Amino acid sequence: MITTFFPVQHGALRLPVYSFRVPAGFPSPATDHLEQAISLDELFRLRAPHIYMVRIEGESMSGAGIHDGDLVIVDRAIEPAHGQIVIAAVNGEPLCKRLYRQAGEVALLSENRRFPPRYILDGDELQIWGVVTFSVRDHAPRV
Repeated sequence: MITTFFPVQHGALRLPVYSFRVPAGFPSPATDHLEQAISLDELFRLRAPHIYMVRIEGESMSGAGIHDGDLVIVDRAIEPAHGQIVIAAVNGEPLCKRLYRQAGEVALLSENRRFPPRYILDGDELQIWGVVTFSVRDHAPRV
């Protein structure tokens, strides 16, 4: 289930990127490790107006690393292909699923065994609203 849509607008804020990798902690970054500054626009390859964000509800895509409450970045300009994660609507019901398109059969697959595939049958209306390119998770503790 999808709960929120909102457009992404380009920003001018640039964040520092450091040249070292952090295995399990975050030592104090030193300016001599500063490699470059990038914007989130560049990092996520945002190209508004083709890009929008959706908040995901439920655990049907947890096997793909998309969990309840995550935001996904969706690109409407990418042609959806077999195996991609898409935002779709079946008979008007929005879903986030993996697109299965083989041998004339079309289905939307979950990435959690507790959720069955949704096969697209004759009479069903399938609309693909875009391809998921990135997911964003909030790791801050809730108090």
